[in-house]
Order: sequence, then C-alpha cells, then structure tokens
Amino acid sequence: MSGLSLEASLTMARANQARADGRVEATSEISGARREALRAQADDFETMFLEQMFGHVFAAGGDEGTFGEAGPGSEVYRSMLVSEYAGMVAKGGGVGLSDQIYAELLKMQEG
Repeated sequence: MSGLSLEASLTMARANQARADGRVEATSEISGARREALRAQADDFETMFLEQMFGHVFAAGGDEGTFGEAGPGSEVYRSMLVSEYAGMVAKGGGVGLSDQIYAELLKMQEG
C-alpha cells in the first residue's frame, strides 16, 4: 500500500485525467480565490442535485419508514435526512458532476 491518502490519490487521478483530456486549467487568468468560489458553486450544485435525487427515492418508499415514523413532522425529518445523505455523498466524492461543472465554469470564465 502506498503512503498516499485516498484524497491525495483521487486528486492525482483527476489531474492526470484532466491532462489526458486536454482540460489543463489556465493559471494566469483566474485567481485562486475565484477558483475556490467556482469549486464551491460546483460542489453546492452537485449537493442540490443529489438532494433532489434522494428526495424522489425516499418519496417512492411510501409514507411509513422502517421504524413507523409516519406521523406529524415526518416530512421535515425526511427532508433533513435526505439533505444530510446528499451532503455526505457529495463530501465523499459525489457522482462526478461537480468536477464536470467546475471545468465548464472555468471555460466560461476564461472565454
């Protein structure tokens, strides 16, 4: 096993893939702070997308959950749970949507 963490390995793999795809980012035109803001926007969008997806999945499961939590306030609980699940998936690497959105946002800023 190598000494690199999983996060470092993923970062290196993404950078290698970007170079292979010809998506090497221009460093002169966009500041680091702006890049961070674009990355945050891309991550937020992916989280919102996952919330919508998980919301539909949980809604399809019916009104009563595993522990019989269908009752007053169950929709609030369910929406909070869906939001937390989406945030956890996004923080764990997401589904790859954030990277694609970030690349497109960079292209739009450069062009």
